[in-house]
Amino acid sequence: MNRELLLQTLLLAWYADFQRTFVWRHEHPDPYIVLVSETMLQQTQTSRVEQKLPVFLKSFPTIFDLAKATNADIIRAWQGMGYNSRALRLRDCARSVIELFGGEVPQDEKSLLKLPGIGTYSARALQAFAFKKDVAIVDVNIRRVYSRLLKTLSTTTSVVPEQEVRDFAEAVFPRGRSSEWHQAVMDLGATICTARAPKCLICPLQEVCASAFGMKEEKVLKRAEPSHRATPNRIWRGKSVEVLRGVAEISAEELLTTILKTTPNADDWEWFQNILKALEKDRIITTRIFKGKLHVKLAE
Repeated sequence: MNRELLLQTLLLAWYADFQRTFVWRHEHPDPYIVLVSETMLQQTQTSRVEQKLPVFLKSFPTIFDLAKATNADIIRAWQGMGYNSRALRLRDCARSVIELFGGEVPQDEKSLLKLPGIGTYSARALQAFAFKKDVAIVDVNIRRVYSRLLKTLSTTTSVVPEQEVRDFAEAVFPRGRSSEWHQAVMDLGATICTARAPKCLICPLQEVCASAFGMKEEKVLKRAEPSHRATPNRIWRGKSVEVLRGVAEISAEELLTTILKTTPNADDWEWFQNILKALEKDRIITTRIFKGKLHVKLAE
């Protein structure tokens, strides 16, 4: 038995017994639900998506309902998910699907890449999971698993060059079972072949893994984020949007005081103007001058 076939046999047998179940995983999934779930899963834990997806789909049960949503509608419905610009791109994607493809999510990669917010990973995930197409998928977690299988890595943060991983990805997945295979690799990466502390002792691939039992745990050094008062700007953005979800409109001064929980100073105000400009540029808020003061609300 060659190595690729052995990998397939071992991993798919493990997946049959230990696969995770999620509301978006079905034998015959709705492409619209796959589109929404894949967007939600970007930089968000699966447990949070599992909670939010059914609620979101009650508000927007079809791609046509989503396309009609205003910015404010979609941002309010996205509460708790973070990275609100993803929600707007998802809504814009729905509009493009209707405009370009009559409301049917396209199946070919070229057409999918025409849609807002759809890159190579998302296009291939949609092809595999929604349409059972034979395509290779590589994301951060899959690259980690494949890297460890391919070469003897010294640390948990080490990875193989991207092109080598992509070549391996094309060769290793079983034709006719792309959806099942990639879900299996993702589950292995999430539960056993984890980023910091891989559980090699119970891994179904330990006998064919070049890195099994040999990696030293190493933390990824995070790049410093733009911050204010020792808190990243992305957190302040999220706090601002959270306040705006609950009001029709608010003065910028009151908004800043609310998120800081203290009286702002001149430096706070100068910094906050840049936060507001960024949110406005991302179409998340609109501003206006009312009675001599700057007011803010969610964009319509």
